[in-house]
Amino acid sequence: MGKKQPNMNFGAAILFVIFSLLFFVLIYRFISIQVTGEAAGQALAARAELKYEKNRIIDAARGTIFDQKGEIIAQDTAAYTLVAILDESVTVSKENPKHVAEPEKTAKMLAEHIDMAESEIYNRLTTEGRFQIEFGKAGRDISHQVKREIENLKLPGITFIKDTKRFYPNGVFSSHLVGFVEKSENSEGKENETGKLGLEKTLNNQLTGKDGSLTFDSDFWGFLLPSAEKDITPAQHGNDVYLTIDKKIQTFLEDAINKVDNEYKPKKIVAIVADPKTGDILGMGQRPTFHPKTKEGLDATWHNEAVENSFEPGSTMKIFTLAAAVEDKVFNPNELYKSGTYRVTEKSSSIGDHNSGRGWGPISYLEGIQRSSNVAVARLVSEKIGFESFREHLDAFGFGKQTGIELENEATGKILYDWPIEKITTSYGQGSTVTAMQLVQAATAVANDGKMMKPRIIDKIVNSNTGDIIEQKDPVVAGQPISAETAKEVREVLETVVTSPKGTGFERYNIEGYNVAGKTGTANITGGSKYLTGAQDYLFSFLGMAPTDDPELIVYVAVQQPQIDHYSEGSVPVSMIFNTVMKSSLQYLNIKPTQLEKADAGKVPDYRESTVDDAVKDIQSKGFTPIVLGNGSKVIKQLPAADSTVLEGEKILIMTEGKTIVPDLTGWSLRDVMKVAQIANLKLNKAGSGYVVKQNVQSGGVLKEGEYLIVQLETPLEQFEKSLEPEGELEEDEVVD
Repeated sequence: MGKKQPNMNFGAAILFVIFSLLFFVLIYRFISIQVTGEAAGQALAARAELKYEKNRIIDAARGTIFDQKGEIIAQDTAAYTLVAILDESVTVSKENPKHVAEPEKTAKMLAEHIDMAESEIYNRLTTEGRFQIEFGKAGRDISHQVKREIENLKLPGITFIKDTKRFYPNGVFSSHLVGFVEKSENSEGKENETGKLGLEKTLNNQLTGKDGSLTFDSDFWGFLLPSAEKDITPAQHGNDVYLTIDKKIQTFLEDAINKVDNEYKPKKIVAIVADPKTGDILGMGQRPTFHPKTKEGLDATWHNEAVENSFEPGSTMKIFTLAAAVEDKVFNPNELYKSGTYRVTEKSSSIGDHNSGRGWGPISYLEGIQRSSNVAVARLVSEKIGFESFREHLDAFGFGKQTGIELENEATGKILYDWPIEKITTSYGQGSTVTAMQLVQAATAVANDGKMMKPRIIDKIVNSNTGDIIEQKDPVVAGQPISAETAKEVREVLETVVTSPKGTGFERYNIEGYNVAGKTGTANITGGSKYLTGAQDYLFSFLGMAPTDDPELIVYVAVQQPQIDHYSEGSVPVSMIFNTVMKSSLQYLNIKPTQLEKADAGKVPDYRESTVDDAVKDIQSKGFTPIVLGNGSKVIKQLPAADSTVLEGEKILIMTEGKTIVPDLTGWSLRDVMKVAQIANLKLNKAGSGYVVKQNVQSGGVLKEGEYLIVQLETPLEQFEKSLEPEGELEEDEVVD
């Protein structure tokens, strides 16, 4: 018992020493931490902040693209990604599973709401060793409505991850102009939208916003403390962009292009609608194209054909050759020239008119433009304008250089102008190349009284956070290549291309209620180093403006290699687009139809027993057209009869004593020919319908009473198609019209 007490005292002393040392260590550690704020070389405040301070990213939305009236073209919207939890460990209670407990049932029900086969969904849901799975393309970009429908199924293990997607509400809608975006991960693992084509790409910096952040103090479980301070950096959303595109006009354009594309299946279609007074591009479409959401069709072409592709324009180029001649005051519409073929020099190859060089004999320059005569413009350049002056005019119209439109990869085209033959072929759109946008820009000078407007696709850029206008794109005058007087005369001549029976645009491009001025084009397509020779192997086009007096719209349409039987039919698909878009757009813009003046009606006097000279003068003074049959000096018959009511411009036939002299009936209607047969007591035989192209007795010939007057008639379309029939070979391929 005595020995035990000392041992106990010794043990107590050891424990006292140990606890004393521990106490002093704790005191030292406590004081050290208090003084330095560090433990194990790490700042405790920072560690606490990491544990209890939470950071949240506030996503910035990509800017919205609007049309000129504020209609949405491209916009970020909420989307959801479908996710399935497969790991059983997340389920605590079998009565309330949190994972996919019944894959067969789940697959069957999901298949009714997403674009994936039930078997494929089941295979994914039964994948082993995965915590969760997604459903690929079918499970991404789920709309809020579909999300709600799936949630109502109450399928265990099925959940969603919130996301954003780029939404294009109009589908295929000038897709190569607008472009599209793709998502990619940045260095921090966050997905960003990046423009990959069109304006989405060129304006990517403007459209892309800057993410914000939210920092706050939380408790152990991550909940916001009641008295915690929040540090918020607001997100800066991307800027909004307003285009010059008009949604309604673009819709007209897309619908018309779709119809032609489906019916004629051409290799390409390019169409542009522009306001000549501002240069605003109101519509721009092409085929092939793609859907900006699915990217379907994108593999056919990545190019915006209106600006990135240059081509031989064909006879639409004659608009600007004509303008150069009028501006230089060397165009006399009534002057005659010999159509058919032409050599600029003795050593040059022969160029010919589009009817295989047959031409139409000696015709006026006005008729040459109407018929789209290559020889007419070749002579204007070579013999009247001069090569040097013509090149200056081409430069003034902006050919051979970019327009400067706010789109990437704009082509310049190339004006071939080294040899005399190249200078001539350029005048009618062969050899040299241009872009569709260059043609439209140059046409604004003709439509806008000489002022050429730079094409404009962006109207303004707006700060989406404040509503302030960051950049306003005002109309820009790109030059004045011609005078207002020249522009007016050129429009008047181009109107006759559509209104004259001799015009290549006659009837085909007439629009009820509106006067149209324009020019057709049929350009050869190259294959390798040679021009293709098939019936379809042409670029058919029309560049027109309306109304003629004060054009409000320019529409350019080009259709390459449509499926047709004969190249004379090439204007059909082009006019289907042009006429529909032009008329619908003019009506939509409330452009009043042309008020056609009613022809004055009047009573026909009795000219019998009058002298021929007096009768002719009186008929002309009343606005009628006198036709004299006979070589006498006194009127013995007339038709229509005295006191008949006739319209201004109508033919009044007067017959004299003596021989019956037959007039030139070319271009006459059957109704007027019947008047001749009636008044002269002739027997009339006719073949065909339309207007007279041949007669059995030449102008100035004599017919006796009771003899036959025989005429052949053809419709304007028949005349045009006949003029295009090949006959013989030229020394080089020619533009068709």
